[in-house]
Amino acid sequence: MICSCIDICIDYASLGYDNGGQSPKLFTYLLDKSPEIPASTKRPAVVVCPGGSYAFTSDREAEPVALKYCSEGFHSFVLRYSVEPATFPCALLELSKSIALIREHAQEWNVDPEKIIVCGFSAGGHLTASQGVFWNHDFVKNALDIQNHSCKPNAMILSYPVISSGPNKHQHSFECLLGDQYNEKNLEFLSLENQISSDTPPTFLWHTMEDTCVPVENALLFASSLRKKDIPFELHVYQRGGHGLSLANEVTNNVLVDCQNWIDMSIRWIKDL
Repeated sequence: MICSCIDICIDYASLGYDNGGQSPKLFTYLLDKSPEIPASTKRPAVVVCPGGSYAFTSDREAEPVALKYCSEGFHSFVLRYSVEPATFPCALLELSKSIALIREHAQEWNVDPEKIIVCGFSAGGHLTASQGVFWNHDFVKNALDIQNHSCKPNAMILSYPVISSGPNKHQHSFECLLGDQYNEKNLEFLSLENQISSDTPPTFLWHTMEDTCVPVENALLFASSLRKKDIPFELHVYQRGGHGLSLANEVTNNVLVDCQNWIDMSIRWIKDL
């Protein structure tokens, strides 16, 4: 495995945005190519976006998740995106640039350019879903001078995601994401169940009924909107478990055996894409 760190440099000043002078980074976990493993010539890539209410990025939802996907033969990436005082769309532009960068280097890195999957947790799930619904909007493509489909994710994995700005919203995430632009118009725009289109990629979602931090309605609303647009999805709702479970095992310091199979199901789902 080759591990490295890439600076995601965006000229925010010229775009009229302010990311608070932060230095977002894309951590890469690229598996070696082996003549004994034919599938190693082109592997799926999973870009992990940790949660943290857009106030920080959680360690528990970063490298442990990336390494689990690597263990199943996928290249992995972890995006440590800009958080408060950075506001929308800074993190989204960083994820867009990351996907475009991976696709640009697909041959060099042995990545299957048709299997670049984004995987987000909690507020990172909101960022991931934002990529899925906004990737082809002009404010993204024009800011980064991205053409065609280079920043489109081929699929999304949403783990207990922040989605809705309605009655079931996670207040702190939207406050951090919007800063002094927190108003009803922007809240409505970033309620992602209302932004799904025919260009939204297939989605794997999981959540728990007992999550009192980000209610399960967030995942249900997104799944319902996917269904209305006939976008393929898979949804798993566990009865037990609170918020922030990550892998739900000893590695991520939050053991709940009932939920541990979500990642195995997501791996099977990716392989079936």
